[in-house]
Amino acid sequence: MTQTRHVELPTRSGGPFPLGAHLTPDGVRFALASAVADAVEVCLVDSDDAGGLVERRVELTQRTYGVWHGIVPGVAPGSRYGFRVHGPYEPARGLRCNPRKLLVDPYARQISGSLTDVDVALGYRDDPMTGRPDHVDSLGSVPLSVVTAPTAPLRDVRPEVPWEETVVYELHVRGFTRSHPDIPEHLRGTYLGVAHPAALDHLSRLGVTAVELLPVHAASSEAGLLRRGAQNYWGYSTLGFHAPHAGYASVPGREVAEFRTMVTALHAAGIEVLLDVVYNHTCEGGLDGPTLSFRGIDAPAYYLQDAEGRPVDITGCGNTIDAASPTVIRLVTDSLRYWAEDLGVDGFRFDLASALGRGRGGPFDPDGGLLTAIACDPVLSRRKLIAEPWDATGEGYRVGGFGVQWSEWNGRYRDTVRDFWRGATGVADLAYRLAGSSDLYHDGGRRPWASVNLITAHDGFTLRDLVSYERKHNEANGEDNRDGTDDNRSWNCGVEGETTDPSVTTLRARQARNLLATLLLSTGTPMLTAGDELWRTQGGNNNAYCLDDETSWLAWPGARTGSMNGEAVAVGGPQERTARELLDFTRTLIAVRRECPALRQAEFFEGRTTPSGAPDLAWLRADGEEMTEIDWFDPDRRTLGMWIDGGDCRSHTRSGLPVNDHSWLLVLHAGGDEVRLTLPGLVFGARYTPVLTTGTPDGRPSDATSLPAGDSLALPGHTLLLFRADAVRADG
Repeated sequence: MTQTRHVELPTRSGGPFPLGAHLTPDGVRFALASAVADAVEVCLVDSDDAGGLVERRVELTQRTYGVWHGIVPGVAPGSRYGFRVHGPYEPARGLRCNPRKLLVDPYARQISGSLTDVDVALGYRDDPMTGRPDHVDSLGSVPLSVVTAPTAPLRDVRPEVPWEETVVYELHVRGFTRSHPDIPEHLRGTYLGVAHPAALDHLSRLGVTAVELLPVHAASSEAGLLRRGAQNYWGYSTLGFHAPHAGYASVPGREVAEFRTMVTALHAAGIEVLLDVVYNHTCEGGLDGPTLSFRGIDAPAYYLQDAEGRPVDITGCGNTIDAASPTVIRLVTDSLRYWAEDLGVDGFRFDLASALGRGRGGPFDPDGGLLTAIACDPVLSRRKLIAEPWDATGEGYRVGGFGVQWSEWNGRYRDTVRDFWRGATGVADLAYRLAGSSDLYHDGGRRPWASVNLITAHDGFTLRDLVSYERKHNEANGEDNRDGTDDNRSWNCGVEGETTDPSVTTLRARQARNLLATLLLSTGTPMLTAGDELWRTQGGNNNAYCLDDETSWLAWPGARTGSMNGEAVAVGGPQERTARELLDFTRTLIAVRRECPALRQAEFFEGRTTPSGAPDLAWLRADGEEMTEIDWFDPDRRTLGMWIDGGDCRSHTRSGLPVNDHSWLLVLHAGGDEVRLTLPGLVFGARYTPVLTTGTPDGRPSDATSLPAGDSLALPGHTLLLFRADAVRADG
């Protein structure tokens, strides 16, 4: 039951900025931007003794710059509130004001409750374009904003890891620790779970320098999922851009404090915190979705709409934020600064970032208003900025097309490396990807680290599934296996799904090592997906966005004896043994990358002659000779050698001093048959010492004896080798 009272309080005007709810000596100043409203009420919500809701409505009478504002006395931190916006309901003009729908403050720093009745939250009756506004009040069925005490900027010491040293680890706050046996149960799946010493120990020993958190903005699952009793587990369905998601707090209402604690703990471990942020669309979905905030406040100020008031959807999510709108530019930059300063975040990965460069829904512009505002902001320009350089349309595919301050998820890297190791392509494009994708980033004035290299991510197959399945198996999602991509570029090594055939399981583990080694030894910024190092499977599901269960949670070795993500295993069994071996192998790889600056240089190779007399980069055939033009166009070539001269290394210490390194020979052989590998001649090095191989579970060569230039050895199928090259002595 709800009770509503209109109250007249002696409000003061205050000022229009900053937007949201802010404490003052005289009360709380509320400010809401709406250019289309005729009137705005702030609604204070309390609980009565019987558990019902009591609402007090206070009209904001001051309007400045299109912002409705006023100071309401007697309001304290912890008070719940919402807005009711009175104004035109004219769908043909894109106007959908409906004061019967209680609206979340876009600037709320805490959001409580959830959407419990989709139908009650609908702003329309019968038809969203031709019907009447719905008159059922949504109070009691929708989330509420919460007044928070002010927070000071987080003053801990940020790691500020240089891009060239960065190794990113993409994780889901809940899924990362939900099954961790060494974390107290009440902390599993929370911000404090990530901050727990057991979680920090895993990250530190692994060697990653940054965690990229799947969305932690307050989210509300899409109407279709809620109607069938499911939820958006990944969180790509934002409701509040300033509020941490309450579901990841160990104590309800403590999400801001717990998030700050997590950031401080990660920083103390030398690990940066990057957020996956979703500013391209909101949880309100298409026209048939609920009215929870933006749609009811000022739909034309937030969303792309056509001349008939219908949404322009270039995200595939039902709506698209208008990146040319001043209201949106202000909201996004205010949100980012809050997370960067008050919550200590070190960088951001922008979901479907191409949509942020398509103001008014037009063609992509890397210098568009929102992208420029982010890159030029004095706070944000000092954070790591990563674009997902595509949206749901062909126009939006812009890999390599962002501005000079942006790094990008390199989808071409992912596709090429997958294709190479499954034997579906030659080596021409592979060379570009191994060397930092200069074809995409050099001419724009960017550095090799602008290429965020990835093999897997949250969407798509896990590493284990990439070498175990050729078809998606998404039946558990409830969409008849129609969801998720069919372009997996995977190879099941001869059997679809799980098998006990030792020849298949051995090959799969080897292929996983090949993919990981390629990723971490390539020039650019590597990104790992949480759990890949632990041999995690989703049973072939490549779109587990709605599964909050063992399908999506990390399976920690030793965590249980019954199952590992749905697969029956026993502690110490073959799959758990593979998990432990792969974890050790991944740690070794990251250590090699960290200790070898020539493998992670901050400048592109140029083919220049170095002091050793060798070029800075050379491409070699299996016979030890340099690649010729005709070799590059051989689609059946499956072997490539990459020589990197360390004597002219373009990496630096953190104080800016140049560093030198050994020279290196990286050999990748994706063919199934053994070939004879001849080590290159004296111009490249006198002797070659095997450092790493994917032919053994731990990556250690069975024979680490150095070999002279010109010597040859057997190179087994599906193998990557890394050699350290010792230079020719000057005295001969």
